[in-house]
Amino acid sequence: MAKHGWGGRPPADEEEARQRIIDATAGLIDRQGVAKTTLSDVAAELGVTRQTVYRHLGNISEIVSVVAARGAEDFVDRLVSHLEGSRSPAEAVVEGILFCLRTVPSDPRLNLLLQLGDTATFSRAATSPVMLGYGSAMLRRFPVDWADAGVDDSDLDSLAEIIMRLLISLLDSSTEIPRPEVEVRALLERWLVPGLTPS
Repeated sequence: MAKHGWGGRPPADEEEARQRIIDATAGLIDRQGVAKTTLSDVAAELGVTRQTVYRHLGNISEIVSVVAARGAEDFVDRLVSHLEGSRSPAEAVVEGILFCLRTVPSDPRLNLLLQLGDTATFSRAATSPVMLGYGSAMLRRFPVDWADAGVDDSDLDSLAEIIMRLLISLLDSSTEIPRPEVEVRALLERWLVPGLTPS
C-alpha cells in the first residue's frame, strides 16, 4: 500500500482503502449531491490521485452504486428496528410502507438507488430484479410470523413486487401534493390488510 496521500494515514489493507473511498463518497453526496460528486472530488477528499481511487473501486458510477447499496442496507436495519413489536404481518406491512413514505424522499442514498428525481427511471429501477430482491429480503427480515397470515416463503417474492409497485405510485415525484399519511393508512387498511389477515 502506497504511503503517500490518504491525509497522512494510509490504509492498512485493500478493505480499509475501499471503505474509506466509500465513506468519502457518501459524505460528498450528502453534502453536495450526486450530480456534483466526481472522481476528482473523491480523490481530493482523501488526498490521493484519481488513479488511486479508480484502482480500488473503479469509476464514479461504480462507487455510487456501492454507496447506494450500503445506504439500502442501513435503511432496512432502521426499518426492521422500527417494526419491532408489530402484532401481525398486516400491521408490519402497513407500518413499513408508511415508514418508507416518510423516510425515502429525504434519504440521499436511497434516492441514488431508486432515482426518485426521474419518474420513468424510478419506475424501472424500483421494479428491477435487483430492487425486487431487496424488497423480498427486507420482508424476510420483518419481525413477524408470516405463516400466521397464511404467507409462505415463496409468496414473499410476489408480495414484495406488489409493495414496490404500490410504493412507486405513492412516491411518484410528479404528484404535486403528497397524499396525507392518514389517507394512505386508510387506503392500505381497506385494501391491503384483508389480503394479509387470515380468514
